This record gives sequence, C-alpha cells and structure tokens, in this order.
Amino acid sequence: PAAFAALCAEFGATGPAVRSLYDDVVRRYGEDGRFYHTLVHVADVLATLDRLTPDALPVQALPAIPLCLAAWLHDVVYDPRAADNEARSAAYAVEALGALGAGAALTEEVARLILCTQTHVAADAAAQLLLDADLAVLGGETAVYDAYARAIRREYAHVPDAAYRLGRAQVLRRFLARPRIFQTDGMWRERETAARANLARELAALTPPAPA
Repeated sequence: PAAFAALCAEFGATGPAVRSLYDDVVRRYGEDGRFYHTLVHVADVLATLDRLTPDALPVQALPAIPLCLAAWLHDVVYDPRAADNEARSAAYAVEALGALGAGAALTEEVARLILCTQTHVAADAAAQLLLDADLAVLGGETAVYDAYARAIRREYAHVPDAAYRLGRAQVLRRFLARPRIFQTDGMWRERETAARANLARELAALTPPAPA
C-alpha cells in the first residue's frame, strides 16, 4: 500500500480515500478465476517500467504518474467472458481517480494508456513502454512463459479445449505476424527472439500436425 499511496500523493490524493481505493484494487485483482491477471502481474509491469524508463525517455519528458497508474489499473476489470475489459478498466480509472481529485488531463491520459492494452498498438513512447511492460512475459524464460500459458488456460477454463486451441492459436499467430512484438528498442533487443520462440512453441503444441 505504501507504493500506491506514494503514487497517489504525487497528484495530491491522501488519506482514507486512497486506502479505500487500494483495498478495492487488491480485492479485484484477487478475484476467483484470476491466475495470471493478478497483483503479481501488476508488480511485474511496474518493475519492468522502472527498469525501462530511464533509457527510453528523457527524465523531464517521462509521464511517470499516468504510466504507473495505468499499470496498476489496466486489468482492474477482468472477465475472460467479456470483450470490453479494457474499456471498463479505463472507465474505472477515470471514476476512481477523479473521486480522489485527479484532474481531467491525468485521468484521460491514464484511460488512454489502458485502452491501448486492448489492441497492443501504440503510436507514442509512453504507450509503447506500457505495452512492452505488459507483454514482457512473452519474452521470458521458457519455464516462465509456460507457466503464463498455463495460467491463461486456467482463466479460460469455461472454454472447451478445441475452441480454446483455435482461439489461442489465432492470438499467437497475430503476434508472430507483427514486424516487432516489442516496440521499444531495449525490449526488442532483449526479448524479441525469445518471445518469438515461445509463441511458436506454444502454437506448435496447440496445432495438430498436418496429415501425412
């Protein structure tokens, strides 16, 4: 809670309302049925942002507050059966941060960054940082990636196996078809090759071999 409180204090929010928001965020990330989209993922995104930002942007240009708030709140609404999780998370951020006294410029920027996680397409440096941090697991070590893939499958336990294999394979192919999975140069150099190997390995496991 100290890190979240310190972040909110940056835009002037203090007191019990901040703790109430933190408690609600923790409750949401701890909902039944979440196995990957948890506070562990949030912590990983924040840690990756912390590591990336000094090299990616001049310090004076770094929109650190909205970036970190977006990292905290980008999956605060998560229902694997729904198609509007990002929009609902963005709306949650606008309402919750506004209630703490955050200005419109800040809440709108946080919402914009969260919405970028729906398509994982970014036109500006701040969004590129968030998206690369969000996708860092794709370029993780084999065991880390495989644990992630298993956790995603558990979140979609309601989907029959054949349908899951088909849908997941489509997602993997879309990422593999991109010229770059990671948009910042640092993450591209560090994780692009591993990410493509991980995605291709999972895709091969999901796709039955062609008949001889």
